[in-house]
Amino acid sequence: MSWKRKMSGGVMAFIGFMLSPLSWWNDLFVNVPLAAGFAWLVSLLYKPAFAASVVIGYWLTNVLGLVLLHKGGQRLLSSKEIGKYSRRELFKDVVISLLYTLFILLLVRLRILKPITDYFSDR
Repeated sequence: MSWKRKMSGGVMAFIGFMLSPLSWWNDLFVNVPLAAGFAWLVSLLYKPAFAASVVIGYWLTNVLGLVLLHKGGQRLLSSKEIGKYSRRELFKDVVISLLYTLFILLLVRLRILKPITDYFSDR
């Protein structure tokens, strides 16, 4: 049964990679449409929440991607069966994703991370 675990872990890790921020090049084709679909569903209930829902949906797809990548990699590389995904592990993964988000926001706020043209301007 080891090959089934490794195969499912590989598929899970691949899906996680496609959703994660590590695969920035596919956002337009995967994460943004999923975020828009999420926002459309939310806006059916409360139309003014559309813009915030797109952002939240986009963030959720990235968090889901990181979680799937982590768990798929564990399953793929582990020699034993991995237990169920606990609430504590989910909480830990969400906190780590929030910390990464805050770190990126800090880099933007400090203007370490900025639009490419700003690196070459005299400002």
